Amino acid sequence: MPVPEIIIRGQRVVLPDSISPASIHVHNGTITRISSYDDVTSNCEIVEAESSIVMPGLVDSHVHINEPGRTDWEGFATATRAAAAGGVTTLVDMPLNSIPPTTTAEGLKAKVDAARGQCYVDVGFWGGVVPGNTSELAALMKEGVVGFKCFLIHSGVEEFPNVTEKDLRQALPELVRLGAVLIVHAEVPGPIEKRARSAGPSPTNVRPACYRTFLESRPRAAENEAVGLMIKLCREFRARIHIVHHSSADALPLLREARVTGVSITAETCPHYLVFAAEEISDGATEFKCCPPIRERENREQLWKALGDGTIDMVVSDHSPCPPDMKLRESGDFLQAWGGISSLQLRLPATWTHAQRRGHSIKDLARWLCQAPAALVGLSGRKGAISVGRDADIMIWNPEKEFVVEPDMLHHRHKLTPYAGRTLAGVVEKTFLRGEKIYDAGEFATKPRGLLLQV
Repeated sequence: MPVPEIIIRGQRVVLPDSISPASIHVHNGTITRISSYDDVTSNCEIVEAESSIVMPGLVDSHVHINEPGRTDWEGFATATRAAAAGGVTTLVDMPLNSIPPTTTAEGLKAKVDAARGQCYVDVGFWGGVVPGNTSELAALMKEGVVGFKCFLIHSGVEEFPNVTEKDLRQALPELVRLGAVLIVHAEVPGPIEKRARSAGPSPTNVRPACYRTFLESRPRAAENEAVGLMIKLCREFRARIHIVHHSSADALPLLREARVTGVSITAETCPHYLVFAAEEISDGATEFKCCPPIRERENREQLWKALGDGTIDMVVSDHSPCPPDMKLRESGDFLQAWGGISSLQLRLPATWTHAQRRGHSIKDLARWLCQAPAALVGLSGRKGAISVGRDADIMIWNPEKEFVVEPDMLHHRHKLTPYAGRTLAGVVEKTFLRGEKIYDAGEFATKPRGLLLQV
């Protein structure tokens, strides 16, 4: 048994089958042994978590970093610092909002070149499925993307067009051949266009600064029909499909029935759908705009139930930042403002604050924030759990301590966030990446230590 360089121990260590006192022995960045709390040696560094929670480093499989091309929106250095401060040790970057997008091997190379040497945490990459790029998918897979993403509706940027059912019927056989998962922004245009037509060409009663105006412009039917389409295609092609940032409670019965019948479909939601409610969003508060939209309280509670029963598998950030002026706070125009919420650093406390109020446990939290996202991106052999042989990615946090979100405490590039002023429970104290401390009570490692994960 190799001599550990560091032992991290605590009274509440989240292990795969228990929360127990334990000592975690680390050698060469890997967990080599898990023993009793008192089983330590005197010739290595010992980190005492005391009564705080010792948990696997969080895995966030849905992050928009936007570099290169839109680095003024976000970048690898700022995003990964925010991740480390939030207990995240692995994140996966989305294939759009950067220029070029990650829809070709050349686009992936540009992304990797931009990221190299900047990352404080480990970073993987999604590839993109867009009309006409089926021939590029094998090369992207060979270069190490964790899977592929598509939009069923306009993505918001011209260089990443959405696909139709016809496009998917071309791409899915190749994705199945490659053994790749397809993650889907599941809104279809039809119900949204129908809603716009019903409002008339120049409605005089439309109030763009009213949140209800925006909410009604993205009806649940757009998600419901998209989920139904993806279940149909998933069953027909025997593909692996994952629904991203799910928000419509009306589609949950479809997902439940599909899974019972063996369809290989999974789903995620985000903290903003679990914390906020449409009835609470003030006119002009465009920092709350995202797509799909934050829906009503009753919808929120159905999402929590779906997390509890396993219909929804995980909670990811969908960190989608932009320069504050793109949020149009001065005019408060929800219809024209950029849709996206900055929350990478706050995923743990935002989820935990509201999970514990509904009777969920820290074990549930570890499943939603660590284990399930690691499994989605093919990293469950290395990430997402404290067990022998896995990377020593560990975070220590205090679940009882509360704090008020102040924009200045956030480390991503832009500070505008709907969480500002909210009191949340759960303070991240220390974060370790392969046994090396990368974050400690507001202080970061002196140099970036993250790896680029091309799986």
